Amino acid sequence: MSETPVHIVRFEPVGVEMEVAEGETVLDAAFRQGVAVMHGCKEGQCSSCKALLIDGDVEMLKYSTFALPDYERDANHVLLCRTLAHTDITVELLNYDEDLMRRSIAVKEFAGKVVGISALTHDIRRLDVELEQPIRFWAGQFVDITLPEKGITRSYSMASVPSSPGQVSFIIKKYPNGAFSTALDTELKPGDPVLVKGPYGGCFRREERPGPMVLIGGGSGMSPLWSILNDHIESGEQRPIRFFYGARTRRDLFYLEQFAEFEQKVPDFRFIPALSAAEPEDGWTGETGYIHEVVARTLKEEGFDGASIDAYTCGPAPMIDAITPVLHMAGVPPDQMYFDKFTQAVR
Repeated sequence: MSETPVHIVRFEPVGVEMEVAEGETVLDAAFRQGVAVMHGCKEGQCSSCKALLIDGDVEMLKYSTFALPDYERDANHVLLCRTLAHTDITVELLNYDEDLMRRSIAVKEFAGKVVGISALTHDIRRLDVELEQPIRFWAGQFVDITLPEKGITRSYSMASVPSSPGQVSFIIKKYPNGAFSTALDTELKPGDPVLVKGPYGGCFRREERPGPMVLIGGGSGMSPLWSILNDHIESGEQRPIRFFYGARTRRDLFYLEQFAEFEQKVPDFRFIPALSAAEPEDGWTGETGYIHEVVARTLKEEGFDGASIDAYTCGPAPMIDAITPVLHMAGVPPDQMYFDKFTQAVR
């Protein structure tokens, strides 16, 4: 019986080496060995794990040409989540985070069961899962959740904090005909088994930073931001916090009482919801417009030193694309912008 060939992957410029088995993607090998490289969707859709192949023979699995256009592939760029190595290879990481690599956590699988499902709005649910073994993660990271009886796997960010590793919570937006999210209302119930695999993601809270922390999201982007906010509050650290949340109408907002409590007890904290399609019956007197417009106005009014801001943005790709130039204009350094770009599942 022949053994599966194993090759060496060397990451430049950090000089880290690891093994990858034939048939295993480079990103999966990194997860297995606790080597934290930048990543996002893990499905060739988002480009977060794009790198430059310097040496070696590889094969690319199917990917989106939006994530890796043909001209970049012709110039030896690869997506690590789609890359299979057939020889020892060397790749140059185009995006790497020394903090992420220093705080690597090996990906593992955890058995668990559903202990609660509750409605936060007309189309957003909170899912609570109890794990048989505690999971170690950083606030803001995500996991893959599998419903073994249905054979469905989706990626969701934890809304809970790392200090409660035995029970994790998720804020999930329902989509029409969404295989997983629809099951939250129709099939899934307390006691049902789930498998949780992770943690993934580099959009996690950076600790002991003195400058303002800016949190920006919409829909289920609340989930990682809620974890980051509560983890920060638990830490006892103090810094200005501005939490921007975009929604269409008043009925899309939730946790307003909790945010009001935070504004009373957390120094220099503001929750700034904005409605893009407020209706007369909303009686809304708060911010209106798209969230990137509100962020731009507010940061200018506040007069923060952009170089000291850490900005966390979680949501769909169009929102990320709209907010990125706003943060650049505000003077936020690129290495202090952290993104969790949600992509549509292809599985």
